[in-house]
Amino acid sequence: MKEQNAALEKALRIRAKLKKKKPDFVRQESWRYDRLKENWRRPKGIDNKMRRKIKGWPSTVNIGYRGPKAARGLHPSGYEEVLIHNIEELKNVDPKTQAVRIAHTVGGRTKAQILAEARKKKIIVLNVGVKEEKKKGTEKAEAEEKEKEKKPTEEEKPKVKRKRAKKGEGGKKEH
Repeated sequence: MKEQNAALEKALRIRAKLKKKKPDFVRQESWRYDRLKENWRRPKGIDNKMRRKIKGWPSTVNIGYRGPKAARGLHPSGYEEVLIHNIEELKNVDPKTQAVRIAHTVGGRTKAQILAEARKKKIIVLNVGVKEEKKKGTEKAEAEEKEKEKKPTEEEKPKVKRKRAKKGEGGKKEH
């Protein structure tokens, strides 16, 4: 078991290293025309310079850029991702090798139930973010309330005495 974990960790490290070297594969001429997105399309023309791998042109997708077989399809944490839509699907999840991602179509109530069940079974949930953001928001609100308490209100502030100008001084000059 320890050997497998070590091999998997090594594969993940190698994949991360290779990913840093891998170029951004862009569609040919996408930098020239606004109407073309950068989404990868294989160059197929007979005179296409990217297809012919001419120096100075962006590199194309090749099998040599592929990561180690052991790390393919895995989350950076090393767990296999499983998409979940309801609580029943949690029964098929192995908490040692798999992590759960809750589908975006799942509503708030079901999501809360899935999170509670996952905690009981000690299953890792990859997209918990919604609940954490609410907690952060309440902390901010509490901090703002404390600041308001510290600042003196208008009634507590000492009134500034203003000097009134006499009728003869300032204003329009009399001739």
